Amino acid sequence: MIDENWAGLVADGGESFPIIKSTVQFAGKVWSIRTDVLDFDGRLIERDIVMHPGAVAVIAIDDEDRVLLIRQYRHPLGLYIFEPPAGLLDVSGEPPLLTAQRELAEESGYQADSWFTLVDFLNSPGGSSEAIRIYLARDLHVLPGGRLQTGEAEEAFLPRVWVQLDEAKDLVLSGAVSGPTAVAGILAAWAGREMGWSNLRSCDEPWAMRSALLAADRVPLNFNKKELA
Repeated sequence: MIDENWAGLVADGGESFPIIKSTVQFAGKVWSIRTDVLDFDGRLIERDIVMHPGAVAVIAIDDEDRVLLIRQYRHPLGLYIFEPPAGLLDVSGEPPLLTAQRELAEESGYQADSWFTLVDFLNSPGGSSEAIRIYLARDLHVLPGGRLQTGEAEEAFLPRVWVQLDEAKDLVLSGAVSGPTAVAGILAAWAGREMGWSNLRSCDEPWAMRSALLAADRVPLNFNKKELA
């Protein structure tokens, strides 16, 4: 029997397998799909990849321990879901933290004086290169003049709601709220609070996974690789 026990470091990473051929099947406005032929230990196999620019999200918590969520229509689902403010990393040269700060302002009309890295995750690693970083924003204040109307269609009207962190955790665990940034962000925030926020990382913590994806050419073809510090 083959020994399948891992004795190394428990951390994502490692070497990739050689790509023999890569074919772009679809190049869209935001992401693309390509088919790779790779040499997997001497065996040629094909794998389709959704190459995604990545994204950020913001768990904004006020002085009353409430989480800010917005209600937004998501066409792939055909449903409205409740999510934290979030956005794609699709602006060339814009650091992830600045994207998060901009999205919080544009989607909620709030700014924050305190920022932390809350949690990083891979949204669908079996088929997509999408990596998401979720920030924690505290010490909130309303933008003068309120939310800027910068979006269209789904982003033109974004009703917001403040939910107690304990209640938000229960909404996730009950299945009432199931978007990935809401699930990961709310549970991470709840766990962080239970630990007295001692596990928070700096807002400018290096994003190792995103660096690895950029180096491995796992982002859209029209994406500027120089934008990640």
